Amino acid sequence: MSSSHNKIPMFSKEEYDDWKIRMQEHLAVQDDDMWYIITDGPMKIMMANTTMAITAGAPRWIEKTGMQYTPENKKKANLDNVAKDILYKTLYKNMCNARNH
Repeated sequence: MSSSHNKIPMFSKEEYDDWKIRMQEHLAVQDDDMWYIITDGPMKIMMANTTMAITAGAPRWIEKTGMQYTPENKKKANLDNVAKDILYKTLYKNMCNARNH
């Protein structure tokens, strides 16, 4: 879904609570999982563990490798980069000189 008509709310320390609410809504328009990515970190793309017999200690789900990603998996895995890009765009230039960190 394109959100070019939605202006990204600029960060304000003085109005943080309002910014956070507006930012959550802006990010939800991008993808339902976007706030989860910001609060919990990059999404892990999982698959059923079919290579090992499921025993008491074997995991039922294992993480996919990049080569196993479907196009939808790639989109979800990239949400971390999309989230960072959006958040950096909320900062005025004088607020952050460490964009590449």
